[in-house]
Amino acid sequence: MISEKQARKIIDLAISHGRGKCDGVEVTVSASDVATSRFANNGMTQNQAPTAAGVSVRVMVDGRQARLSSDQTGAAAVRKLVDNAVTAAKLLDKDANMLPLPKPHQAAPVRAPSRYHAKTARMTAADRASAIASIIAVAKSRGLSAAGVYTSGAWAHAIGNSEGLFAYHRETEAECSITMSAADSTGWAKENSPNARDIDPEAMAERAAEKALGSANPVEVEAGRYTVILEPSAVLDLIFALWYDFTGTSHEDKLSCLVDRVGKQVFGANVSIFDDARHRLQAGSPFDGEGLSRRTITLVENGVVKSLIYGRRSAKALCVEPTGHGVSEPSPMGEYPVNIVVAGDSASLADMIASTERGLLLTRVWYIREVDPTTKIVTGMTRDGTFLVENGQVKQGVRNLRFNVSLIELFNNVLALGQPVRAAGEESFPAVVPAMKVADFNFTSTTRF
Repeated sequence: MISEKQARKIIDLAISHGRGKCDGVEVTVSASDVATSRFANNGMTQNQAPTAAGVSVRVMVDGRQARLSSDQTGAAAVRKLVDNAVTAAKLLDKDANMLPLPKPHQAAPVRAPSRYHAKTARMTAADRASAIASIIAVAKSRGLSAAGVYTSGAWAHAIGNSEGLFAYHRETEAECSITMSAADSTGWAKENSPNARDIDPEAMAERAAEKALGSANPVEVEAGRYTVILEPSAVLDLIFALWYDFTGTSHEDKLSCLVDRVGKQVFGANVSIFDDARHRLQAGSPFDGEGLSRRTITLVENGVVKSLIYGRRSAKALCVEPTGHGVSEPSPMGEYPVNIVVAGDSASLADMIASTERGLLLTRVWYIREVDPTTKIVTGMTRDGTFLVENGQVKQGVRNLRFNVSLIELFNNVLALGQPVRAAGEESFPAVVPAMKVADFNFTSTTRF
């Protein structure tokens, strides 16, 4: 793992070597030490413990810019990387939209909660194997087959430039994903946190097992519109396709479904969405791809689109202040919200089920693809625990269904919200979202499984 001192040394070397050869240098240093233990068919299958480090250099030469990256961080390799980047920049056309590098005062540090936990960083293969053993024990006791992964470790990220800006962040990460399989049904659970103490593999295994056993002998229900209860992971993987529509670049390019709708009521009055890097359940560095501190932004308030997020380039084009959400330049994307928080309410999953006369409960969704960017219609399928709810009770498992849903319509049909939790899925990075009960969820076809 690269320390702050080591990262600064690499950055200073690159900047010093580029002095006199270019007009500006920006250097990003990253390192990771995250190990993964895999299991399947109720047995361990693999343990990987790779370490990685890399450096990325952006140079500016006479109105041109280029970025090159390398997995070599030695002094000679860093110098060569700078030289190659300078050569590459000179071969490119001038970039009319290129901005000068940000100065230190433009990236005033904002305090963020510590996300480094020594015990998580020190977890061994034996520690992960012990957690997996508890998962397999649950599977065997229920007559099921367990598969999944458990990862743990730490990573670090630093950025500096020739204007004197420097920022460093380190963080730990733990993640566990479990799939329980029966003869004709499956159940799933996944959790992610900077602190391994927040993850209880045995409790997760019990939840996944209940899903698999409860959805056995699934019946087919007709396609159509249903009241649907979405568990947090299903919410996360369903709505992630909307996040880029809150970026300044997507509005500048007229590609967002929210163009000309800022300040207007677009969603239901019970929907509020934020980007908050300092939320207690969030993770990640408190600065963006150019080293600017991430601001907390209200994207939606009571259904009204309040603000967008901006990198420096889109902020200049749209005559606003950057919000610290830029990606590493040069990039056509410009910026991205990576710390989404969807506000919730006090309804429990049990409350949502009890208040439903007829509907479906979804554990998760997958294979989400955009169908219509203007109305934000997405398609996908249910998976690993889909249940029929009748008269306030979960009745039985049902075969999976394909859906076509407008995310704008979905956020106008929210009937109830649970407490926000840190949710992990497979289609998107983790975010803080609640369980949701929504009306008129459109299922278009059934499946055989």
